[in-house]
Amino acid sequence: MSEETRRGRARGNKKAKLRLNPNGDIITLENVSKSYSTGAPALNGVDLHIKKGEFVFIIGDSGSGKSTMIKLLLRELTATKGKVTVMGENLSKLRRRKVPKYRRSLGIVFQDFRLLKDRNVYENVAFAQRIIQTPIKEIKRNVPAVLSVVGLAGKYKALPRELSGGEQQRVAIARALINRPAILLADEPTGNLDPDTTWEIMKLLEKINENGTTILMVTHNREIVDTMKKRVVTMKKGVIISDEERGGYSYEY
Repeated sequence: MSEETRRGRARGNKKAKLRLNPNGDIITLENVSKSYSTGAPALNGVDLHIKKGEFVFIIGDSGSGKSTMIKLLLRELTATKGKVTVMGENLSKLRRRKVPKYRRSLGIVFQDFRLLKDRNVYENVAFAQRIIQTPIKEIKRNVPAVLSVVGLAGKYKALPRELSGGEQQRVAIARALINRPAILLADEPTGNLDPDTTWEIMKLLEKINENGTTILMVTHNREIVDTMKKRVVTMKKGVIISDEERGGYSYEY
């Protein structure tokens, strides 16, 4: 590989310059609806504007449209109606071949960790950089740095089965952060954790947000939402029924 190619790939690992709309939104849903083959709308005329650097909870009971919204933002689904814009990208017009590259610009954390069970902590985190062909020298510098951020600097040789649930989620967060995403999507990231570990993860996410990363988190955890006093978007039957700054889990369910 030529030195010029290496430099090009290293440049590609730097955080891309953000494109925001005139209001400073990094995520925008405008009159978005999504219907499945049954005809019932999973989302129905949703408007949502999230600014760079916000921490937003999305709450609602099963079937409220939370998962559909996350899938639209990941471009696993496309809207039946309306416009979804993320970092200046109109996802409805995003060509299929460009979807993998788009997804790599996001950080994604799931409830079930989704780690590679046959690879150690270092390789699980490095995997996200190998996909985008980051030079080995860069990987060797970046992985220890991000593991230090999530408090796992001494666990880099451990396999997932040797870690607690909280440690596994920290690895997942490190993997999500390694490519320096502007947005972190977290879908029930504490759903499989005990209360003490849950708060450790939430403190970590809050620290990440304070460093400038926009966080959109789906959760059913009432205590987290009521205690942290972030922006809370409540959904019911495919629509947003409330959107409160420093909100709480006040919906009747």
